[in-house]
Amino acid sequence: MTVYPLFGGAISLALEGNYLDASLMRQVPDNQEVLLSHDSDVSVILEVLQCVAPGTDKAAMEQGVRYHFDSLAHDNSAVASVLDAVDAPESGSAPVGTTPAPATAHGRQTVPKFGKHEDEQAVTIYVALWRLPAKNVDLVLSLNDPTGRVTAAPFRAAAASLRIHDWGLFPDAESA
Repeated sequence: MTVYPLFGGAISLALEGNYLDASLMRQVPDNQEVLLSHDSDVSVILEVLQCVAPGTDKAAMEQGVRYHFDSLAHDNSAVASVLDAVDAPESGSAPVGTTPAPATAHGRQTVPKFGKHEDEQAVTIYVALWRLPAKNVDLVLSLNDPTGRVTAAPFRAAAASLRIHDWGLFPDAESA
């Protein structure tokens, strides 16, 4: 696995395979890091988003990761979306300064290829959610796999590897 420093090294993520920083080729929003596989159409996106709902218990984390999966389906203009599995820790909270455990989900979306509905493709989507309530942040990792070659195990390993090194990346909830 290769460790990728994200957001200037504030976060690190280990991934199987060889990925390229998309910002070297195109504009990427400030709240995202986008990595593109060198040898397939697989992409990995880490987003810093406003928390969609309070709570870090199992039910809240499951609801949150479902919300973000559905949000991706909307953003991808998916004509069909099926959530196959959701897994959440009993508590997604952690001591201050410690990276919490993520909730994960995966499923399939049927999306228009190159924006054309007459040419649709099935894409496997993996999502991980870290809820940072003190910062009012949902940190969302997604992996988009139109090849069908990525399995849940490497994604779970990548999600487990994510570490927050610099909490200054996130504004305090009171000042946000």
